[in-house]
Amino acid sequence: AMLQSQLINLLCDRADDKYGGRLPVHVRLILDEFANIGQIPNFDKLIATIRSREISASIILQSQSQLKAIYKDAAEIISDNCDSVLFLSGRGKNAKEISDALGKETIDSFNTSENRGSQTSHGLNYQKLGKALMSEDEIAIMDGGRCILQLRGVRPFFSEKFDITKHPHYKYLADADKKNTFDVDRFLSTLRRKRQQVVAQDESFDLYEIDLSDESAATE
Repeated sequence: AMLQSQLINLLCDRADDKYGGRLPVHVRLILDEFANIGQIPNFDKLIATIRSREISASIILQSQSQLKAIYKDAAEIISDNCDSVLFLSGRGKNAKEISDALGKETIDSFNTSENRGSQTSHGLNYQKLGKALMSEDEIAIMDGGRCILQLRGVRPFFSEKFDITKHPHYKYLADADKKNTFDVDRFLSTLRRKRQQVVAQDESFDLYEIDLSDESAATE
């Protein structure tokens, strides 16, 4: 959490001091496992101010309850400052919160009646009702290949998840080819060797040989 806090503060200071309040290149913070990095100091205030400085944050959680457990009352402020919510799957409170957030749709209800006696009469009753766009049960059993995307100002999207194997750069991932696996030990070893080298292997240099024997004899 301290690392993220320093990063955001430094970026904001850089934007204000050098670029007139807005970074020339957008910076996106992908905060995966947000509940496990600890509480970022004043994050509820930071997330409300970084947008104007060309900084955004993607908060990734297993459940919204994790956000409330860490940030208490400030959790609602953080959620309100998020313009988009991507729901992949979940049950329990997650499903209820998403169902409430999706709101309701209007449906037409028709009821017919028939009374039989000396004379038969028929009746038709029409009314408009409000129904949850998706109930908790529907969300809980939602297909794993589907997701719900909510964007501020527009109706929610019920869409298919993107197949990462169809991305043009998928071939560069370790999932596609084990040769692409990043070897941390090898990288650090190479870095240490470069730091130890005064001159690179392919770098040209001049070698001078100095004979100090005469100077040593003169001092004696």
